[in-house]
Amino acid sequence: MKALLKKLNLSYKDESLYEMALTHASYAYENNTEKNEKLEFLGDAVIELLMSDYLYNEDLENEGTMTKKRAQAVCEEALVKYASKIKLADYIKLGKGETLKGANNSMIADAFEALFGAIYLDLGFFQAQKVFNKIVVPNFNMVWDIKDYKSSLQELIQSGDRRTISYHIIKEKGPSHNKEFEAAVRLDNIITLGIGKGRTKKEAEQNAAHDALKKGNYDSKETV
Repeated sequence: MKALLKKLNLSYKDESLYEMALTHASYAYENNTEKNEKLEFLGDAVIELLMSDYLYNEDLENEGTMTKKRAQAVCEEALVKYASKIKLADYIKLGKGETLKGANNSMIADAFEALFGAIYLDLGFFQAQKVFNKIVVPNFNMVWDIKDYKSSLQELIQSGDRRTISYHIIKEKGPSHNKEFEAAVRLDNIITLGIGKGRTKKEAEQNAAHDALKKGNYDSKETV
C-alpha cells in the first residue's frame, strides 16, 4: 500500500481509508473487515465531477459532446485503462477464491473509484484533482475509441421524437461479493428495448443498451 501511495505522491493522513478502498467484498467477508463499496460510491461521483470540470474548461462545442465524451472517459473500460497505469490490480485485496482467478475489470474499476473516494475524504477535492490530472488526463488518448452503448442509444432515440429512455435493475442474484445484475432499458418507461447482464449495475446497463442497439426495433410495442 505504501508503495502505491508513494507512486501517487500522496502525503496521506489516514492510511486506513486507502486500505479500505482496495478491499474487495470477498476479502472483507473472509476477514471480517470493511469493504470498499461505500468509497466506490463516493469516488464514482468525485471522478464524474472531475471529468465534468475538465471537459467544461476544455470549452467543447456543446453539452451533447461533453456528455458523450464524459461517458466514454468514465466507463468501466476507461477506468481499467487508467488503473493499469499505476498497476492498481496488484494492490487489491481479494478473497481466496477470487485471488486464484485474479481481479476482473469490474473489481479494478470499482477499486479505482474507491481510491478517489479515499483521496477526497482524506485530502480533499483539490488533491483528488491533482491525482486525476496525473493519471487520467494524460491517458485520454486510450479511451476516445471506447464504445459507449448508452450514449449511442441516447443519441439515436433523441434524434427522433425526443422520447426518453431509462434503465432499471430487474434482477439481482449472488452473494454480496459476487453479484450478477440484470438490467432493462425502456423507452418512455414502458417499452423494453433491451436486456443486459453484468457484474455491476453499470455493466448490466451498458449491455442492455448494446442489446437494444443490436435489435434496432425502437418502435416495439412489447412491454414488461
